[in-house]
Amino acid sequence: MTDSVKEVSPRPDVEVHLPDGRVLSGPRGACVGDFFAHLAGELPAPVVGAIVNSDLRELTYPIKMDSRIRPVVMSDPDGARIYRRSLTFLLEMAFADLFPEAKLTIDHSVASGGYYCQLAGRGPLSREELKRLQAHMQELVEADKPFERLELPLSEAIAYFEQHGYDDKVHLLNHRRKDYLTLYRLGERMDYHHGYMVPSTGYLRYFDLAPINGGFTLRFPRRHMATDLLPLPDYPKLLKTFRQYGDWLSRLGIDNVGALNDAIQGGRTHEVVLVSEALHEQNVAQTAEHIANHRKELRLILIAGPSSSGKTTFSRRLTVQLLALGISPFPLELDNYFVDRDLTPRDENGQFDYEALHALDLDLLAEHLQQLVDGRLVKLPKYNFKTGMREPGDEIQLRPGQLIILEGIHGLNPGLIPDKLSRRAFRIYISALTQINLDRHNRVSTTDTRLVRRIVRDARERGYTAQQTISRWESVRRGEKRHIFPYQENADVMFNSALVYELSALKPLAEPLLRQVPYGTPEHIEAKRLLAFLEWFLSIEKDIIPETSIVREFVGGSILKDFKLWKDKTAR
Repeated sequence: MTDSVKEVSPRPDVEVHLPDGRVLSGPRGACVGDFFAHLAGELPAPVVGAIVNSDLRELTYPIKMDSRIRPVVMSDPDGARIYRRSLTFLLEMAFADLFPEAKLTIDHSVASGGYYCQLAGRGPLSREELKRLQAHMQELVEADKPFERLELPLSEAIAYFEQHGYDDKVHLLNHRRKDYLTLYRLGERMDYHHGYMVPSTGYLRYFDLAPINGGFTLRFPRRHMATDLLPLPDYPKLLKTFRQYGDWLSRLGIDNVGALNDAIQGGRTHEVVLVSEALHEQNVAQTAEHIANHRKELRLILIAGPSSSGKTTFSRRLTVQLLALGISPFPLELDNYFVDRDLTPRDENGQFDYEALHALDLDLLAEHLQQLVDGRLVKLPKYNFKTGMREPGDEIQLRPGQLIILEGIHGLNPGLIPDKLSRRAFRIYISALTQINLDRHNRVSTTDTRLVRRIVRDARERGYTAQQTISRWESVRRGEKRHIFPYQENADVMFNSALVYELSALKPLAEPLLRQVPYGTPEHIEAKRLLAFLEWFLSIEKDIIPETSIVREFVGGSILKDFKLWKDKTAR
């Protein structure tokens, strides 16, 4: 047998194996993107990246050995990130060409697909200036200029950013532990962007710029419509919440991760935590006061928000504030109004869709709410999750004027309760709506914040691995997009549950969990991305976090975990 083994020269070509079993052959060292040219017209969306032997790669990655490859398209989570990151770089470079005296900040995301952008160093762009900027971006796209990837010593990268006045990037890089930095160059300019890019400007054909409230929105496609732009709705309440958070960051003197790390290293951690928590409590108290001032007209408080937004802690902190104002609300559990399991709607895959609005018995809910508001005795249901059937629950009769708190994902959906009750409802939307960014051009996704929160909580409370939590996340996100985000502007109040310091507190708990995700699994790619993202944050100990903090809902130790409001009920 050993005689059949011999040393040979490498073949001039390599084979790549596609997910469907086909095998392609091409020159050794060819870019992975060249192989995908063979699949033109077969894929559901434009290709912007690749999975090569279980690792995420750029399309310029050279294939030097036989490999398993899979295209990453714009409708994939990683593909959407690559496209949007590259589009941001294109915007930044075009803006610098036309308005070199101004500073551009890529701020929060917009649900219909986009990033809100703000300017410093000059006034807002006029409509004509915005048209010029968009036209210049389109010229760069048509020119199909390459995004050149460079790896520089960290000292050289810092010197470059110092020379060009990027103080936020300098602060961020001063805390970097690796001695190099990957930069991208377009023409004569360079910048750091956290993650992979498309090979050239010609890939970035789907975008628009729209003026809004003193800034503008960089619009891009949503994943489910990878080459189409959705209509841009007004979002005044969301924008107000974003600006409030910006004001909070200004009070703290922390508007990027570099400044946060400076504060931690400089011994200001307690100050940052205490002021952040005080601003949260101030907001909760103002919401409670608003409810108290309108208690004659209100009978329902509806609270909605996506996964890991901190709804439980917020609801209990709001209840405590209402109690301090002499109001004792009754918590009604929406889950008890699930229809029997065999009547539950099914999704497109034939699975029970417990997140659908009609997974709830809306008629029974409306009947009971009206009876409770009218002061009548009501026998509530109790849903048995083991049997999938409703059973008789408590008999309840509210005191005159007593409010009902109803928490659930459908709280802002106008189809949840009848119009008669809707007019007497106060709606609250809660989510980690915005975060501090790495720097002016590198956003911190609040979806990532919520995912890190959930990974830490799931491991502590449910015994789930990070791999299990990540594998479920896409389904969770799909439900949010369908049932929560379209209705967020229906809220009377928005509460931003993000805390400026929280990723520094979550980091030491999340990193060991993420490192346990097995290599070669789809979840490993996401775990690797999150680990690289968390590297930018200095850690803090959870011991300094107040026991009433929303962060405690995820890291543990909340004194509100077992807080239960006494139910004023009459058994008959």
